[in-house]
Amino acid sequence: MVTQLQSPDKSNIIYPDDNGEPMSDNTEQFRLIVWIKENSELLFANDPNVFVAGDLLWYPVEGNNKLGQAPDVMVVFGRPKGYRGSYQQWNEDNIGPQVVFEIWSPGNRPAPMIQKFKFYERYGVEEYYLYDPQTLELTGWQRVEEELEAIEQIDGWISPRLGVRFGLSETGLEMFGPSGEPFVSFVELAQLRQQAEARAQEAEERATEAQTLLEQERSRSQALELRLREMGIDPNQL
Repeated sequence: MVTQLQSPDKSNIIYPDDNGEPMSDNTEQFRLIVWIKENSELLFANDPNVFVAGDLLWYPVEGNNKLGQAPDVMVVFGRPKGYRGSYQQWNEDNIGPQVVFEIWSPGNRPAPMIQKFKFYERYGVEEYYLYDPQTLELTGWQRVEEELEAIEQIDGWISPRLGVRFGLSETGLEMFGPSGEPFVSFVELAQLRQQAEARAQEAEERATEAQTLLEQERSRSQALELRLREMGIDPNQL
């Protein structure tokens, strides 16, 4: 008698939202993750079909809850914005993240990072960027057929998917949007907004002052015209 083994019901498999690993090991790593994630989200704010997430577990294969990675930042084109506890690719029209970012921290070890690279390569990532804030080094890979190949000149490189230009300076990583606008922090964005509001308020005050002066001048002109007519003088004949 042969006993037939039943395959597990995929619908009963739980895909945890947490892999037990911290989002970041230090303030600089966290700052960079938030900086890249929020600016990328802002870049595609008007496109409802670009999903951006930070530290979200990505499961590429249904039925395997042990196979997953949580990129520091991932960008998915062709999927709607919105809440997700994890990114389960089979529920996303089988569209995986096309662009991922990792920020190297002192707690990272080469072996797990190699595993991440192989994972991203195997499951279709088109662009992979790894930045080390300690050495100020940025490494990038671009998909060529079935492999991720290193980008030889990363300084000045423009991401084919994001349209973002990368730069390296003495202070670290720089990123610029398609129109040349630099990625900024929340604080810098708030300061820029305050400056814009101050300029708008100043322009409004100048316009109000000019309008007041114009009305005063018009009143004086009307008063002068009335006085001349009282004296029997036609202002139009002057």
